[in-house]
Amino acid sequence: MILIVDSGSTKSDWLAVDNNGNKLMPKVRTKGLNPAILSEKKLYKTIKKSDELISNSEKVTHVFFYGAGCGTENPRALLTGVLKDIFPNAEVSVNEDTLAAVYATISHPKEAAVVCIMGTGSNCSYYDGEILHQRVDSLGYILMDDASGNYYGKELIKDFYYGHMPENIKIAFGAKYNMESDFIKYNLYKQPSPNAYLANFAEFMFLQKDSDYIVELIKNGIRQFAKNMIFQYGEELKTVPVHFAGSIAYFSRKEIEEVGEEMGFKVGNFERRPIDGLVPFHTKNL
Repeated sequence: MILIVDSGSTKSDWLAVDNNGNKLMPKVRTKGLNPAILSEKKLYKTIKKSDELISNSEKVTHVFFYGAGCGTENPRALLTGVLKDIFPNAEVSVNEDTLAAVYATISHPKEAAVVCIMGTGSNCSYYDGEILHQRVDSLGYILMDDASGNYYGKELIKDFYYGHMPENIKIAFGAKYNMESDFIKYNLYKQPSPNAYLANFAEFMFLQKDSDYIVELIKNGIRQFAKNMIFQYGEELKTVPVHFAGSIAYFSRKEIEEVGEEMGFKVGNFERRPIDGLVPFHTKNL
């Protein structure tokens, strides 16, 4: 049994397939497994809540895990140890989520491209057809993650409190979410995964896309992401497309294409759920 995992900070999708890519059980969903944020204890607890995973743990021969927070050595080693312990007979490979996005969005295995993730968090890398190049180490949701779900959540909350929202949008936002300051601060400073909490607010944008305020909010985030992340690959952008993965990117496709034309980068493919493109890649390369 091969387990292929695509994990953000909010949720993790697990696919179990055989060597030919046939599904062995329905997709399993757990909470997100970001080892840069969660403790070892929390990682264990989250996985062990899934009866399907635990009951099949000794059958697993390979685990290919792609996740937010796995781009640096210490968090990657932490999660690798947890997975090896839970799946004792498996070869375990843990990589950053950007690599999953690469395999899911490129049009052929040797295609060079700049590949961006916009989900709960955000990131951007250059794939030269063989090797993934990362020029900016992500410092996470507090300092970076432009155009991500948690970025837009922060912007919406700030605009609500600063009075920058149009009145009709403010009323709708306040009706959908608990905007009491004590409740917000409790979730940000007393609860685990504040980045995932913030990202929950981003759904509001896609329910209000007839608003000029919302469209400009989305575009401003994309412009900031392009300036800080995409244009780190200035020379490469002259010859390669920019692909996008993640739910925020998928639902912001029109705005991304408009900003791409405005700022001068070639927008390529979109993939909402990278995991769907990972099965053929791994079953062909065992």
